[in-house]
Amino acid sequence: MKGLKQACLFIDSLFEKVALGSLIAMIIIVTLQVFTRKLFHFVLFWSEEVTLLLLCWFSFMGIAIGVREKLHLAIESFTANLPPAAINVLDKVVALGTMAFAVYLIKYGWDFTVLMSDSTLPATKLSNAWEYAIMPITGFMMIIYAFLQLIGIDTRRHHLEGGSD
Repeated sequence: MKGLKQACLFIDSLFEKVALGSLIAMIIIVTLQVFTRKLFHFVLFWSEEVTLLLLCWFSFMGIAIGVREKLHLAIESFTANLPPAAINVLDKVVALGTMAFAVYLIKYGWDFTVLMSDSTLPATKLSNAWEYAIMPITGFMMIIYAFLQLIGIDTRRHHLEGGSD
């Protein structure tokens, strides 16, 4: 069980580091783009495409991290007045709904990725599939997080690292 937990924490940590890395890269590229345009009157030909690609990846990864941290589909002013049993049922319904949406992301994200694999982005010549490849990855991570929540494991980062099983 400890090995499985370590593997999950490694994947989770890697996922979060890629999201953070894409945010940092976006900031650097956009800053560089602004400086080159204003100071040198030229724009790096690839900057907009790469920034858009990183934004797509960061946004979708943020969805999965939001599921992990239980930031979505929560209306605390409503649930605060419910009895604990009702909150538990509502949490299960939310986890199941999240898993259903994750399956949708996996299925159609994969379909889009395959469909776009033959076309390329005009400036970088990267495959358009890179724009859509994050959808099934996000869906997979959402299923993992929602399943763990469904079986009663707190997936929020500080609980995962705390060592309590």
